[in-house]
Amino acid sequence: MINKIVLSMASLRLFSGTIEILAALLMLRLNQIDKALMVNTGLAMVGPLVLLTTTTLGLVGLAEKLSFGKMIWVIAGVSCIFIGILKK
Repeated sequence: MINKIVLSMASLRLFSGTIEILAALLMLRLNQIDKALMVNTGLAMVGPLVLLTTTTLGLVGLAEKLSFGKMIWVIAGVSCIFIGILKK
């Protein structure tokens, strides 16, 4: 039987991938650089949100298996990813 947390994580990624494909098709249909850039900007907000949500679900699933010290390292790593993404 599939773990509920794994199923939720995979579902979020499938949903995110579907949004990416639909956005690409929309860009092709619009066929204008300025509008395609607006669609792409919208996707820039979806990606980090999905990453954060999926990581949070994974951490909730691992919370009872990881020691407090290891959990801090995981949170620090995720924080570094977001700092790298968001820093200008």
